[in-house]
Amino acid sequence: MNIKQHTIKEPVTVSGVGLHTGVEANMTFQPAKVGHGMKFQRIDLPGQPTVDADVDNVVDLSRGTTIEQNEARINTVEHTLAALVGSEIDNILIQLDGPEPPIMDGSSKMFTEAINRVGTIEQNALRNFFEVPEALIYRDKANNVEIAALPLDNYRVTVMVDYNSPVLGSQHAYLNDISDFNTDIASCRTFCFLHELEMLHAKNLIKGGDLNNAIVVVDRVVKDNELDALAKLFNKPKVEVKKEGILNNIELRYRNEPARHKLLDLVGDLALLGRPIKAQILAARPGHAANVAFAKKLKKAMLESDSNVPRYDPKLPPVLDIKQVLSRLPHRYPFLLVDKIFHLDDDSVAGVKNVSINEPFFQGHFPGNPVMPGVLQIEAMAQVGGILVLNTVPDPENYWTMFLGVENFKFRKMVLPGDTLIIQCNLLAPIKRGIAKMRGTGYVGKQLVCEGSMIARIVRKDT
Repeated sequence: MNIKQHTIKEPVTVSGVGLHTGVEANMTFQPAKVGHGMKFQRIDLPGQPTVDADVDNVVDLSRGTTIEQNEARINTVEHTLAALVGSEIDNILIQLDGPEPPIMDGSSKMFTEAINRVGTIEQNALRNFFEVPEALIYRDKANNVEIAALPLDNYRVTVMVDYNSPVLGSQHAYLNDISDFNTDIASCRTFCFLHELEMLHAKNLIKGGDLNNAIVVVDRVVKDNELDALAKLFNKPKVEVKKEGILNNIELRYRNEPARHKLLDLVGDLALLGRPIKAQILAARPGHAANVAFAKKLKKAMLESDSNVPRYDPKLPPVLDIKQVLSRLPHRYPFLLVDKIFHLDDDSVAGVKNVSINEPFFQGHFPGNPVMPGVLQIEAMAQVGGILVLNTVPDPENYWTMFLGVENFKFRKMVLPGDTLIIQCNLLAPIKRGIAKMRGTGYVGKQLVCEGSMIARIVRKDT
């Protein structure tokens, strides 16, 4: 996965008819600056309003995902967004002179090909990943749908579909790395069952539907008069049914092309989270409604995770500067791992460790690839927690804090030279008999890098 943000090198345009609206549109991908994100723009409307690709802007899920903002609506965004995620594009403006991106061949292939033609460019900013901190599960029992996100330092997706159909049966598809999207997933086309066509047409959908941009699965015996009616519906002289049940002799690009397209849709819908994801996504029988509901659950977890990050402003004076820290803690070079404390109350504390390449441990700990040792991250957290425990006595200079143990400690991301490690500790219960149990978290920026529980004991120096 790319570490830095990317956009495209120059504008590129694709043109075609929208699947559901049937309106011809030109869609132009425009480069965008760092932090812009993915936005659509209706250049055919007064004021040329923009629409953020955000799950909170979803307004309709009728056989596709539709978003709306600033009185501008964009229909069927999932194939476009999937192409952008698969190409690892972070910042882009998608200009449309109509209400819906062109369906093209029913996949994302022509969008990824357009992006590849102009190429991408690395931008001078890190990507703001949402790293799923723990298992998140969505269930829709009525429709037998289940989607889960598990912690992973990558983006992997596995999809299972089962339509109780003798033609399709049960199918699986997987994407082990997002870099494989363009070769393994992008070309997989949208599909529907024959029995759905009349219903979709009656709902004023698939106005731009054609046998060249969708796979129609025939799961029952079809009479000649029905085939004639379908030929009229699609403006074809004749339609046929292959033995395996695909209308008009269309060849599948993969044996499991329907499952791969469901994976494509899921990637596109989860792009509405607004940030690149690091997680293992497992989905059973997903659809747009479930995808969007799950994206909303992910966004809630993401916002909660962001809200837990201590607010550190280096311009503000610290609560305890280095001299005051030295007066509280007995540690000295090279084992003093706290530079300052910027928050301290009865139940919580937050401090800073500035990680420099000049740290003595980098001389021997992976000198060719310097990484702050995990045990020293724990030690830094214990020292910050020690400040909290010592704050409960009136004469902290007369006490020691003795580290007794750690529980469920996890390291989420490497801490490197140049990082500012922000550490927060919270008491899990009132201190009794000098025993304190704390929950500690460490962040670099907004990213959780380590977390765990610690137990310490406070004792007088003269005992």
